[in-house]
Amino acid sequence: MSADSLVRYCSPTLAGLKTGSLLSCPYSSREEMHRQLRQWNLLLGRKGLRVLPLRFSRGRGLVYVYRPSRLCRDLDCGAAQELLLGRGYPAGHPSLCIAHLTARLGEGDAFPHEIGLFIGYPPEDVRGFIEQGAAACKCCGCWKVYGDVEAAQKVFAKHRKCTSTYCRLLAQGRSIEQLTVADLI
Repeated sequence: MSADSLVRYCSPTLAGLKTGSLLSCPYSSREEMHRQLRQWNLLLGRKGLRVLPLRFSRGRGLVYVYRPSRLCRDLDCGAAQELLLGRGYPAGHPSLCIAHLTARLGEGDAFPHEIGLFIGYPPEDVRGFIEQGAAACKCCGCWKVYGDVEAAQKVFAKHRKCTSTYCRLLAQGRSIEQLTVADLI
């Protein structure tokens, strides 16, 4: 996983604007990917981030970059717990929820839609997608919006600006460590 990919797909998480991000990375072997992720964890762990493989499939690894403190807060929300409990997750235990998500991802090619809760999408939008499908959304940006369109569009704009700024700064020679905001929670 390159620094360029990390910045391109995870800038809002690195900046502390978002709970988590997902990216798909090619790998030559699982051992090599685990080695790379250990290196990223050594660097990013000091800033309050974790990097985990969620799934390996057809030469690509699905990688989850997240802030554990924010995930705890997000999953503690009543609406999120209700969604998770309804799908067999051990709500109230974020690390066990990640393990359950990993198991669900291993069950097939389809993404469990509750994955949005793990990357910071509003529970009302995750529920809307699960219950109504993609065609019924009010707006589409970083995710499909079923609730507060105005608030979501502001978040989308922040994420776009952050990604653009971080990509520019990386190209100018800034390191991932310099671009990553420390977790202050």
